[in-house]
Amino acid sequence: MRHAVVTGWGKCLPPAVLSNADLATFLDTSDEWIRTRTGIGERRISHVGLTELAEVAAQRALAAAGREPQDIELIVFGTTTFDDQAPNQASGLQQRLQAKRAAAMDVNTACTSFLYAWSTANALIRVGAVRTALVVGGEVISRFMDWSNRNVAVLFGDGCAAIVLEASTREEGLLGERLGCDSDGRDALVIRGMGARYADFTRRMGVTEWIFDGPEIFRRAVTGMAQAAAEVLAAHGLAAADVDLVVPHQANLRIIEAVAARAGVPAERTFVNVQRYGNMSAATVPVALVEALEAGRIAPGATLLLPAFGAGLSWCAHLARWGGRTTALGTSTAELPPLRHSGLQLVQALRAQRAATAW
Repeated sequence: MRHAVVTGWGKCLPPAVLSNADLATFLDTSDEWIRTRTGIGERRISHVGLTELAEVAAQRALAAAGREPQDIELIVFGTTTFDDQAPNQASGLQQRLQAKRAAAMDVNTACTSFLYAWSTANALIRVGAVRTALVVGGEVISRFMDWSNRNVAVLFGDGCAAIVLEASTREEGLLGERLGCDSDGRDALVIRGMGARYADFTRRMGVTEWIFDGPEIFRRAVTGMAQAAAEVLAAHGLAAADVDLVVPHQANLRIIEAVAARAGVPAERTFVNVQRYGNMSAATVPVALVEALEAGRIAPGATLLLPAFGAGLSWCAHLARWGGRTTALGTSTAELPPLRHSGLQLVQALRAQRAATAW
C-alpha cells in the first residue's frame, strides 16, 4: 500500500517581536492580563509578504528532505491571509521556487488549513496522482488585524512552516484523520472586510472588523478537538497511552490544556509554544511540529496526534507515525530580507495606514 511519508520540514518566523508590553502602549491591557487568559507572552509581526515567508520555509523543508524544487509535483498551501486570492497563493510560491513541475492549490479552512492541506496532499499521493508534495501552512494576520480590538489583537501572530511528503511503501506519515465542521457556530468568529460581500463598498476590503465570541469559541473548540482526537484514535485501535506526543493547534493555553485533559494525555506529552508566537492560525501546527523535532521531542517511529480547530468552525485531528529520520539531510541559505523596524513600529505603521484608509 502506498503512503506519504514526511521527509523534510522547515519554518520561517519573522524576526520582529511584538511583546505584551508593546501592546499595552496602545491597548487597555497588560502582560499579566494577556498571560493569565491566553498563556501568550509575545508574537511575531512580518515585515514581508506571505509568499516571502513561505519561500524561506519551503527552501528549508526541501533542503531537509535533500530535494530540489523541480522534484516537487504538487504544492498545497494552507492559509486564510492570501497575498492574492486570484491568482492563488500556491502559484506565487511555485513561481518563487521555480518548481515548474508542481501543480499548485490553496486550502482555506482558517486555523485548520495546514492539516486539511496535509490531508489533501496525502490523499493525492496515496492514489498515485503525484509522488512528491510540498505542504505549507502560513499566515500574515497582522495586515488584516483590527489593532483597536483587544479581544483579538493580543491573540494572533505571523509565521509559516512547510513539510515535504514523498510516496513510500512504509506505513509512516499520516495514518488517518477525522475532519469536521461545527457550522452552527460559524458566526462566533467572523472577519468582516475579507470577501466578496464587501465589494458593495459598504466597507473598504482589507479594513477589518473582527467578531470574536471567546467563550463560545472556547467551548466549541474544546469539544470539537477532543471529539476528533478520540474518534481518530478509536478508528485505529489506539488509546491515549499510545500517543507519544500531541502537537495541537496553538490558539490559547487554556484550550490546549483542556483538550489534552479530555484526550487523557498528560502535559509532558503535549508540545506547547503558544507563549512565544500566539495564534498563527494555519502556521501553528507546522511550526510546532518543526520545533518539536528541533527540541528532540519526536523520536523515530513516534505516534503523533495533531488536533486543531478554526473559523467555520472547522475542526480536525490527525494521527501520524513519524519515520526513521528526525534530523535534516541538508540546510538552506534562504533568509528573509533585513529587518529595519521593531515589531511595535511595524504595528504602529499598520495602525496609521488603517486610520488613513478606513471609511
